[in-house]
Amino acid sequence: MSQTLNIEIQDFALWKKLAARRTLYSFDLDLTARCNLNCRHCYINLPANDREAKARELSVDEIGHIADQAIELGALWCLLTGGEPLLRTDFVDIYLMLKRKGLLLSVFTNATLITPEHIALFKNYPPRDVEVTIYGATAATFERVTRKTGSFARFVKGLDALFDAGIRVRLKAMALRSNLGEMEAIADFGRRRTKDFYRFDPVLHLRYDRDQARNKEIISERLTPQEIVALERADVARFGSLLKGCDALINEELGHYNCDHLFHCGAGNANVSIGYDGTFRLCQSLWAPGTTVNLRETSLRQAWEEFVPHVRDMRSQDLKFLQTCRKCPIVNLCLWCPAHAYLETGRMDGETHFFCAVAHARAAAIQAER
Repeated sequence: MSQTLNIEIQDFALWKKLAARRTLYSFDLDLTARCNLNCRHCYINLPANDREAKARELSVDEIGHIADQAIELGALWCLLTGGEPLLRTDFVDIYLMLKRKGLLLSVFTNATLITPEHIALFKNYPPRDVEVTIYGATAATFERVTRKTGSFARFVKGLDALFDAGIRVRLKAMALRSNLGEMEAIADFGRRRTKDFYRFDPVLHLRYDRDQARNKEIISERLTPQEIVALERADVARFGSLLKGCDALINEELGHYNCDHLFHCGAGNANVSIGYDGTFRLCQSLWAPGTTVNLRETSLRQAWEEFVPHVRDMRSQDLKFLQTCRKCPIVNLCLWCPAHAYLETGRMDGETHFFCAVAHARAAAIQAER
């Protein structure tokens, strides 16, 4: 079933019937929320020694049970992420178990905990890819972001081990106030190693747990809309993609009129996210009350076939939202969505002023090239 059909169906009973026929192609699995680093911009990390968080983590058997259900629903691919997934002492057991079930696996890691055992595992049972974030091109900048002495050397060592073993690696970066001066060097670091597999993200969203102290740090790391656009314009490939993929969408006729649905995105269409404690979400960022269920209490099939349609049918009655964000013709250039709106404002139909400013700056840059 197409995303367009998902969006346009107004009759909830019909939506629910059709939802039972959809295929779950992939799922993201947070193995832990704990991390050995303490990055200034991170939206999920808890301390590596957080006993409460560790006690809540899904066991190998629980992960296997969820994976079996996902495969029954059609899943082919699983992303293992965190936190830092390699903090799990049973990571190898989890990885091998999922591989034996026939799933394609991707791994998001900071590469600082890579050991010879991990390298042997990935060589013998190759992942689809391993994705690693570059926080800085020098130790000073990298460790300003991670706040962990020695983390840059461990990152380089782990990354080199992956490349030396022939593992398919993708590199990415977050553009922060703390590393802005090195973004060109970071891009060079990434592209020299991966060529077509480097990207950067300049727009930060807030914490899943809505920790206000940590959110202030994230906000302080955000670049201005003008700085974001300047970075994107300096990247020929990225700005070319914006021109190619978004230029035609800056169109008043594409505003959503006479619609009060919150969800016009692909959340829950073919992929879902599962938290380290079994929390089921339609996407990684969606943590608003009433949009999650726990797979320790509900089957994945029930969540997929009954709960997802319920969430996607959620509406807004806020007239200001319905007259602004819901009708915005440049929403494709904006990080606004119900998930991020909740993280920013506590409401899924809240106004995200920063994301709005970024979208308008991008639109102006694109229109200047017409």
